[in-house]
Amino acid sequence: MSDLVPTQVEQRIQELRGQRVMLDADLAALYRVETKTLNRAVKRNLNRFPADFMFRITARESGDLRFQSGTSSLRSQSGTSSSHGGRRYLPYAFTEQGVAMLSSVLRSQRAIQVNIEIMRAFVRLRRMAISHADLAKRLDTLESKYDSQFKVVFDAIRGLMRPPRKPRPRIGFGE
Repeated sequence: MSDLVPTQVEQRIQELRGQRVMLDADLAALYRVETKTLNRAVKRNLNRFPADFMFRITARESGDLRFQSGTSSLRSQSGTSSSHGGRRYLPYAFTEQGVAMLSSVLRSQRAIQVNIEIMRAFVRLRRMAISHADLAKRLDTLESKYDSQFKVVFDAIRGLMRPPRKPRPRIGFGE
């Protein structure tokens, strides 16, 4: 898909409740539909979206996301009333499985292509997380290994840095 750059997708994946999710407004923007259209399609098929596929974020989470993105409102205002100055309802967050399920609800060619890119982005992020965890584990191993080896060296250096002991004067009569 020529107009959809993988980094556009990856930037919209966020960490929430210990899971990687995408917000309804971000998905709607990628699918090129209004947020309310996407949410209507989901509501018509709620039985396909259990709690581990999709959930409504809390007001606190919404505030945290606003703080992280540095904007006064969440990314998209699509599907909202301008008289309210923003969204009327808190956004839905879709997990990787929820995004995959969206492909069965939204049946356009664009939705199919976007879903493929989103699934690839989730896989790339998972691989990066595994790679970082492996790197951190290796670093810990090296650190513990070299700490024990260099302890002797550091102790010797500290010993050399101590000022030499001055000989004590002898007490008593000398011969």
